[in-house]
Amino acid sequence: MRGAAARLRAHRAPPAARTGTARRPDRRARAHAARLPRRAAAALAAASLAAVALPASASAHGLAGRTDLPVPSWLFAWAASIVLVLSFVGLAVLWQKPRLEEAQERAGLRIPRAVDVVLGAFAVAVFVLVVYAGLAGNQTATANIEPSFIYVIFWVGLVPVSAVLGNVFEWLSPWRALARAVAWIATRTKISHTTRPYPERLGHWPAAVGIVAFAWVELVLVNRDDPHLLAVLALAYVAVALAGMYRYGIREWCSHADPFGVYFGLFAAMSPLVRRGDRVYRRPLLSGLAHLDVGAGTVGLLCAIIGSTTFDGLTNGQAWTLLAPKLENLFSAAGATGSAELAGSVGLLFSIGLAATIYRVGVNGMSQLGATRMPGLSRRFVHSLVPIAFAYAMAHYFSYLIFQGQAIGYLASDPLGTGANLLGTARWTIDYKLLSSQDVWYVQTLLLVGGHAAGLALAHDRALVAFRDRRTATRSQYWMLAVMVGYTSLGLWLLSTINV
Repeated sequence: MRGAAARLRAHRAPPAARTGTARRPDRRARAHAARLPRRAAAALAAASLAAVALPASASAHGLAGRTDLPVPSWLFAWAASIVLVLSFVGLAVLWQKPRLEEAQERAGLRIPRAVDVVLGAFAVAVFVLVVYAGLAGNQTATANIEPSFIYVIFWVGLVPVSAVLGNVFEWLSPWRALARAVAWIATRTKISHTTRPYPERLGHWPAAVGIVAFAWVELVLVNRDDPHLLAVLALAYVAVALAGMYRYGIREWCSHADPFGVYFGLFAAMSPLVRRGDRVYRRPLLSGLAHLDVGAGTVGLLCAIIGSTTFDGLTNGQAWTLLAPKLENLFSAAGATGSAELAGSVGLLFSIGLAATIYRVGVNGMSQLGATRMPGLSRRFVHSLVPIAFAYAMAHYFSYLIFQGQAIGYLASDPLGTGANLLGTARWTIDYKLLSSQDVWYVQTLLLVGGHAAGLALAHDRALVAFRDRRTATRSQYWMLAVMVGYTSLGLWLLSTINV
């Protein structure tokens, strides 16, 4: 990670800016640069218009599920856009030097090695229990602990935990714990094994493919809640992970290719806590993202995360309910089998492409500042997408985590769905009055706005380093502001159209 950060710092500015020999732009370039603020303003205006048009159109067609909101949902979109604009102005005025790029860490607690062993053993035990429940337990999804554990506790619950406490999945990964145990035994028995260097060209692409595959299972596959199928897929995943760690090494595989390891690691980079060796360090919030290990596939990975969450929100609204049957009929008429999965696959890929297109528009706008195009900006600024991915995930799954997460209380007491009451909690129920739909909406809106404001701060901090002067850096962020407003508008529209 430090090596990647060093390479990034070496290429933050174009050669002309580093040597102080920048050529004077010609007349065409100056005219082009003069048009950029107007283009940026147009892009921002379009994004702001989307903030109103999307939620308003949802209400106009009777799609809005938040019927009990005290104010119209489009007003939230306007307010969110205004907050982002004010955040942008505040950053331009008050944030004049990089703060996150060179943030210092302070040593904290020392972690005994026994903690790794205990947590690793616990993770393996939980994994064995969950897989066994899927294979031998009640095959009704609501009675078996496996689907709720995988989709709620694991996939959603570890996201906020990682953002607050750091990379806890590094301790709780069962396949990593198994690999480390095997490596320890091999060392004690003097069995030698040489790993191969991880191919740089692969980067995060294996992780991106894995995340898309998991999203496909969760959102597209018809029998996504089948406990037996989930257990088989979990065992296949562990087999691939162990083979990858055997070939390339535990740390290299988990930090680059393991889909879940990379996924939770991205959110852990937001945390004010980081573990290095046997010690936990404190650092400013979000500063870990400034040193994110960016390589091939990182942009694709983050767009896949945002896009898959976008598709999940889309499928919960009436718009997809109306469109999906038409796509299924189209595939059925062509003689294809599995028309529902094919229609869902189209929607998932479209949503990922939409997320990537929004980001690409902002990057292309920044890259055209000055007389020459600046290469590599998509990778330099991709870390600003991490808070957006976090905001999308938490805003969309917040109510799911709060309510369905309560099911673990009684499922843990009867994990196989056989009528047992091991912990005395089998009669617990879900309290749906814990939060009102208004409360959920307020939290979701705050998460979206806060995540996008954090993305703006990261992009602004990086721009102060990447561009020649503060004025150019500020101008470049007109485009990122448009990107953030666009993502926020899309997120609020998706939330406002959920059928509740």
